[in-house]
Amino acid sequence: MDIIDSIILGVIQGLTEFLPVSSSGHLELGKAILGDKSIPKESLLFTVVLHFATALSTMVIFRKDIWLLLKGILKFEWNEDLQFVSKIALSMIPAIIVGLFFEKELEQLFNGNIMLVGFMLLVTAILLFFADKAKNTYKKVSFGNALIIGISQAIAMLPGISRSGATISTSVLLGNDKTRAARFSFLMVVPLIFGKIAKDVLSGDLTYESSNFISLSMGFIAAFIAGLFACTWMISLVKKSKLKYFAIYCVVVGLIAIIYASLN
Repeated sequence: MDIIDSIILGVIQGLTEFLPVSSSGHLELGKAILGDKSIPKESLLFTVVLHFATALSTMVIFRKDIWLLLKGILKFEWNEDLQFVSKIALSMIPAIIVGLFFEKELEQLFNGNIMLVGFMLLVTAILLFFADKAKNTYKKVSFGNALIIGISQAIAMLPGISRSGATISTSVLLGNDKTRAARFSFLMVVPLIFGKIAKDVLSGDLTYESSNFISLSMGFIAAFIAGLFACTWMISLVKKSKLKYFAIYCVVVGLIAIIYASLN
């Protein structure tokens, strides 16, 4: 993979990790359009690097929140901060179960299955449309809500379903405050990303060649910068109920993907 392709895919990952248009689906589309011929292990390493970049951008945007949560946890009291972290942990359970027991089945779906990506983007569009119509409240995410949002996150492991779109939409449709929904959605994925990175590193499936250093570095930088922009923008868009525009976008891209897959 050359430098230009790395930057393009890095920007795609950085933007679509936070914007509700499916990062996994767009990466599959990007690879199909760019004609990525990387062997699976090289592709896996590049994907891990990009996800690491977006996880770091999340931590930068929410650095104050994370610091306050850490201080609250260290008090060893059942306070609001510890409850929030407990809700995050609860929300991770469905995705962990799917990742542990259905990893091979999921990997088979990430093999240029453009038709599936197209249909799942249409599902994302439907979720965003209904979420955009929901009224804003001041309700906090409950433990029951956290588990349901976690289930939507597990379903969003399918290529084409936006993780942020699914989790934010689910949270809003459950009657939660839109700003809190976005905050919970972005923070809940950070432990999962680092857990997946640790699993991939320990498995020994990652391979590295020094000749790929520049491409990996440029992809990382592009994803990190794009992630900073997209995360900040997405929070503002959720507050202003602008998700319908992304619903339209997902419909258009989804239909294009379906047509593209049908012709190839």
